[in-house]
Amino acid sequence: MKILRPVLVSLAISTTSGLAVAQPPSGHGTHEASRHPGTTTAPYAGMQQREIKALSEQQMADLRAGKGLAMALPAELNGYPGPAHVLDLAAELKLSADQHHKTQMLFTRMQEEARTLGEQLIAAERQLDTLFRSRQAGPDTVAASTAAAAQLQGRLRATHLRYHLAMMDILTAEQVAMYQHIRGY
Repeated sequence: MKILRPVLVSLAISTTSGLAVAQPPSGHGTHEASRHPGTTTAPYAGMQQREIKALSEQQMADLRAGKGLAMALPAELNGYPGPAHVLDLAAELKLSADQHHKTQMLFTRMQEEARTLGEQLIAAERQLDTLFRSRQAGPDTVAASTAAAAQLQGRLRATHLRYHLAMMDILTAEQVAMYQHIRGY
């Protein structure tokens, strides 16, 4: 169990937040340098070059694009389809013209909200990064900055989840079951 615990912690971190950057533990408790004399390995090596240390370029692009970043998994994996995937599967689900139109409208609104919140979240993460980079970080400023970022991430996640809920008013029970089957759930 001692070897498995770091793996489980890394998996928990990576699945609870689409923004968490979890690195698998290297060496399962052994130091890399001891396995390769003369070398040292840091799990975050290279990340110090990032514009915002806590976000990769791909994560920022996804936030700017309004992507879900797995934030709606509680809905998706419990039988609440998302608008983007419903549109992708429109033919297989045999959406009516009205269903397709309503789903497209939901998707468009979700994207607008998610993009706005994504930009705000990037700005909040940039502010936190700047506090540390400029050596202005202190207990109060870090608490305020992380609270702001967490609130935005919560609002973004709620946005994606809310639109999964809204899909239940558009699809029939048969379409929801078909969606789950097609998606492999």
